[in-house]
Amino acid sequence: MIVQPDTLEKVEVGELGELAVKGPQVMRGYWNQPEETYKCLRDGWLLTGDLGKMDEDGYFYILDRRKDIIIAGGYNIYPREVEEVLFEFPGVEEAIVAGIYDPYRGETVKAYIVPKNGAKLEEGELKKFCKEKLAAYKVPKVYEFRDSLPKTMAGKVLRRKLIEEEQSKLSQDIK
Repeated sequence: MIVQPDTLEKVEVGELGELAVKGPQVMRGYWNQPEETYKCLRDGWLLTGDLGKMDEDGYFYILDRRKDIIIAGGYNIYPREVEEVLFEFPGVEEAIVAGIYDPYRGETVKAYIVPKNGAKLEEGELKKFCKEKLAAYKVPKVYEFRDSLPKTMAGKVLRRKLIEEEQSKLSQDIK
């Protein structure tokens, strides 16, 4: 079932919410960690941390992870939506976005881009492209071009590692 993450109220068909599952296969909780257990288990329902929606035929679509949401100026920005636009741009091999500290908005969107071999990408062109396809508050404010992105052994991009790098830069700037 898809629910409002904070209230556990069931959402309407087609609305975005958090995927909750229930059944004999669901864990009973984290060993000796009641706070962590409470965060993800309520009345037998496991809150998966996956954001998605259910269509009118009962099919579920996973759209993002709750912990990856970027909250900029009170607006929720779903990284996957921004990344899909970036992947449409010619010359983009890989793209991932993350929320970075912004003194005014709380967080802002930063895009990490790996260009295709031989492609010359310009920040201004990418920003213009994103403005045509996204609401203004979702358009990345910062772009970083890289040769590669940090990945797991399975090839999944480590968004958390990029965020840690940003936090490290921020703490060095404060010193």
